[in-house]
Amino acid sequence: MLDRYNRRINYLRISVTDRCNFRCEYCMPAEGVPLKKQEDILSFDEILEIVKVGTKLGLTKIRLTGGEPLVRKDLPLLVKMLSDIPEITDIGLTTNGVLLPKYAKQLKEAGLKRVNISLDTLNPEKFRKITRIGTLEDVLKGIDAALEAELLPVKINFVRIPGENQEDENAVREFCATKNLQLRFIRQMDLRSGEFYSVEGGKGGICEICNRLRLTADGFIVPCLHSELRYNIRELGIEEAFKSAVEFKPEKGMGTSTHEFSNIGG
Repeated sequence: MLDRYNRRINYLRISVTDRCNFRCEYCMPAEGVPLKKQEDILSFDEILEIVKVGTKLGLTKIRLTGGEPLVRKDLPLLVKMLSDIPEITDIGLTTNGVLLPKYAKQLKEAGLKRVNISLDTLNPEKFRKITRIGTLEDVLKGIDAALEAELLPVKINFVRIPGENQEDENAVREFCATKNLQLRFIRQMDLRSGEFYSVEGGKGGICEICNRLRLTADGFIVPCLHSELRYNIRELGIEEAFKSAVEFKPEKGMGTSTHEFSNIGG
């Protein structure tokens, strides 16, 4: 799929749930966010059909996001369903890592290739403040579980929070170097204003080479994280929603009020 700016679109980020077991201060308010009705959330069979149609249009790469994707029941089953599609050559997962000790091996066996794990500090007290309810030790165990299951490369997402965790960067760098983890620094972004930045150590945030679409948990294909545009697969049909998202994918994001990081997975 080529868009108007000659970018080849082959990557779909799929939000499998809007629920999360953290309340990270840069992602959602302390009380959480209004949740979608369960009947509006895409079933595994619907996701499978969407991806199959997408592969006919050139889709080859998948990333599962949330919310926290591992709170979605039976996620390894979805991974297996998607990995059985011949055209899909790469499946990744973005997670806070807490449930990886339980699921890492199952996910690997199902066909998951690699994981990105959020880690914004190695200070336990600061970690609790940032996540509001998370425990640092649980995430560290998740990182070890991912390494043991060979979900490689294991990438660490560090969100730079102004005035809060700049002094934690060196400790996280050293930790990643010791464990052979790939570290990515992400500046806080504002979806409302369209304020965004390139990812240090990654390819995100570089509009000229953006090759991705996003699928929300309730069935909208979103062509740009920082755009109001969204196309309902249940109303338009899957193929038409894909084609519209590609045709109208903006050159760069300008801001949105239709979604949050908490329900589209970043």
